Amino acid sequence: MFKEFKEFLTKSNAMALAIGVIIGAATSKLVTGIVADLLMPIISLVLPAGDWREKEVVLKSSVDAAGKITVTSFKYGDLAGTILDFLIIATVVFLITKALLPKKAEPAMKDCPECLEKIPAAARKCRACGSVVG
Repeated sequence: MFKEFKEFLTKSNAMALAIGVIIGAATSKLVTGIVADLLMPIISLVLPAGDWREKEVVLKSSVDAAGKITVTSFKYGDLAGTILDFLIIATVVFLITKALLPKKAEPAMKDCPECLEKIPAAARKCRACGSVVG
C-alpha cells in the first residue's frame, strides 16, 4: 500500500500541487503583509476620514409587529472598499510576479518577402503563404 501511495504522489503530480498550495499560502501572507503594513497606511492618508466603508443608501425600512426594524440597503461604502482592496492586492501580486518571473526573450522575426507575414528568422518556408524564404 505504501508503494502504491508513493507512485500516486510521484505520477499524479500531487506533490507538485501540494507544494504549489504551500507556496501560494506563503505568498498570500506576503501580499497581505505588504498591503496591510506598508501600503494601507500610505493610502489611508489619501482616503477620506471616517467610516466611509459603512456608507449605505437605505432602499426600504420596515417595522414588524414585534417592533423589529428591518432595513434593506445598498452598501456602496463596503462595495467601494472591496473594489479598492482588490485593486491594491492585484497590483501587489502583479508587481511581485513581474519581479520574480524571468522575462521571455522574443524570438527574432523577419518579414516574408511574398506576403509580408512575420515569421521566425530561422524559418526557411513561410507558414502563411508557403513560399521559400532565403
